[in-house]
Amino acid sequence: MAWSQASKKGGAEQAVSDLEMKWLQASRSNNIDSVAGDLADNLIFTTEEGKVLGKAEFLKREKATKYDSGEYSDLKVKVFGNTAIATGGLKAKGTDPDGKAFDENVRWTDTWVKMPNGKWQCVASHSSSIKM
Repeated sequence: MAWSQASKKGGAEQAVSDLEMKWLQASRSNNIDSVAGDLADNLIFTTEEGKVLGKAEFLKREKATKYDSGEYSDLKVKVFGNTAIATGGLKAKGTDPDGKAFDENVRWTDTWVKMPNGKWQCVASHSSSIKM
């Protein structure tokens, strides 16, 4: 529902921005399954450490990560036809899948494609640690 309303109000940029915020909320609430349909089945996710994960591996990792906090900064979306590039920063604290506490700052880039059915799906995501 939120996606269709966003599409009418602000076009593709707003729709993808709303999907990014939905993803952030899903991570913060440890409910990543709620955005699984927004991720392409052949998703390519590159971690801060340079490891490449598929969709199933990414979802498993996210389910095992517990966020105490997470906030985006500088969220921007640029649309090129049926492709959108979303970029931003993330400051997050929590516990990683190994139970180790983290306090991280990352920059991320997500690539979204508008599928033939009209739905936007993330096909690639990359995160890089920011040294502060």
